[in-house]
Amino acid sequence: MDRIDYKKAEKHLYLPKIPAIVDVPEMVFFAVDGAGDPNTSAEYAGALELLYGLSFTVKMSRMGGEAPEGYFDYVVPPLEGLWWTEEPGFDGRPPRDKADFRWTSLIRQPDFVTEEVFSWAKEKLARKKPELDVGRVRLLRWREGLCAHVLHAGPYDEEPASLDRLEAFAASEGYRPDHSEVRRHHEIYLSNPKRTAAARLKTVLRMPVAGN
Repeated sequence: MDRIDYKKAEKHLYLPKIPAIVDVPEMVFFAVDGAGDPNTSAEYAGALELLYGLSFTVKMSRMGGEAPEGYFDYVVPPLEGLWWTEEPGFDGRPPRDKADFRWTSLIRQPDFVTEEVFSWAKEKLARKKPELDVGRVRLLRWREGLCAHVLHAGPYDEEPASLDRLEAFAASEGYRPDHSEVRRHHEIYLSNPKRTAAARLKTVLRMPVAGN
């Protein structure tokens, strides 16, 4: 089997050329919850180290002859984030103080990643990097459901303009924003901000929606 790259195999989920309504199916994720400004928070940096560490532990399992049942070659999917604040009604526009952010950082996993594979990966990573708290990570099976999404090009702080355009598009299609405690503002990071100029960053913005 050829190597699977979900960004290419499922372009309608990862590379929307124009604003669109999409019904996002169930997927498997490694997830870490936390709080604070992602630009300065050690908690956020630690979450990313955990997510990438576990994701590449699974990805490289075949190199040590430990590939789980059903394994196939694939590209590790991009980092994603769910964002909210303690104040109700957060819709993706940044709060006045980014320290108020609450977040869940995620990386999608292939369907062969079960609870058993998750436990194995945590044990292996803990032996390799005992300083990491693998107990922060959870395995999440999540069906996001009906959303509107758009590709935002440029700095993260300029996302509100893209969200305004997305909300107007959703309204034109007969939908309204549907943010709640279980339906969060969602971002998919197609660019590495450490290697990409802010003006060239590409981020998928997802807004949960419901019919009017």
